[in-house]
Amino acid sequence: MHLLPFHSERAPGVALVRGDLAVDLAALGADFPATLDDLIVGGQSLLDRIDAAANRAATDWRPLDSFKPAYPVQAWHKIFCVGLNYAAHAREGGNAIPEYPALFMRSRESMIAAGEPLIRPRASNKLDYEAELMVVIGKRTRNVDEAQALDHVFGYTIFNDGSVRDYQRKGAQWTPGKNFDRTGPVGPVVVTSDSLPPGCHGLDIACRLNGQTMQSSNTSDMIFSVARTIAIISEFTTLLPGDLIAMGTPSGVGYPRTPPVFLAPGDIVEVEIEGIGILRNPIADE
Repeated sequence: MHLLPFHSERAPGVALVRGDLAVDLAALGADFPATLDDLIVGGQSLLDRIDAAANRAATDWRPLDSFKPAYPVQAWHKIFCVGLNYAAHAREGGNAIPEYPALFMRSRESMIAAGEPLIRPRASNKLDYEAELMVVIGKRTRNVDEAQALDHVFGYTIFNDGSVRDYQRKGAQWTPGKNFDRTGPVGPVVVTSDSLPPGCHGLDIACRLNGQTMQSSNTSDMIFSVARTIAIISEFTTLLPGDLIAMGTPSGVGYPRTPPVFLAPGDIVEVEIEGIGILRNPIADE
C-alpha cells in the first residue's frame, strides 16, 4: 500500500495512492485517520479496512500531482541515520569499512517534505546530496532480535541526507553538517512493508542532479541491513512508532568528485528508489 501524507486548506490528510491516482482517506470513510501516525497505531486491521473501502470506491480518485506532499509524520519522532553503509561510498571518502554502524541523529528542524526547497545555508556553499532509503518504525521496539526486527517496520520512504560538508568535518562528530535547517527532504509516499521485499533488499536506488544521474546502486550493497540496524539501535534505545531510520547512501556523492559538485540555487535533485517512487526538491539559498 502506497500512502501519501498531504497538506490541504482544511487540515492534514493521508491519501491512498494507486499509480497516478490517489484518494483522500476521508473520502473513503469518516473514521479513517488523517495522519500517518494514527495509521501506524491502527495496524494491519485498519490498513485492510482502508484497502477494502478503496476497492469499493468508484469516485473521488484524483491525479496524484493534485495533492501537496507533507512531512510524513506529525509527532516529534526520533530520526536516526546510518553513515558509511555502502562499501563504495566509504572508500570514496577515504574511510574504512565499519564493523559497527556510524550512527548520528537529525533534528526535526533539519527535515522538510517532498517538493519543498532544500536550503543552502548562509554559512557554507558546500551542500551535498545523499540518496537514502528511510525506514518508518511501526511498533515499540527494544532489544529486538535481528530475526524479528522487520516485524517492527511499518513501511519505507525516501530520504535525501543533505550534508554541509565543511561543517560535517569541523570536529569528530558529524552533527553540525547533518543538521542545518531544512536540508533533509523525505517522502513523498510511505510504502507499507508488505508491498516491498523484506528489508527493501535488492531495490535500485539513484540520485539525479538536474537530470544527470550522480548515484546509481542497489540496496543489496548495504553493509548493515535494515533488520541488523534496527536490532543494533534497539540495544541502546527504545524505538517508537513513527521513528525514522535513514539507511545510508551509495557512492557518487559530490564532494569527492574532481572537481567537487555541490548544490546551488535553481538545481533540482531527484532521489528514486525502485518500488517506492521519486523524491524531488529544488535548491534555494537561505
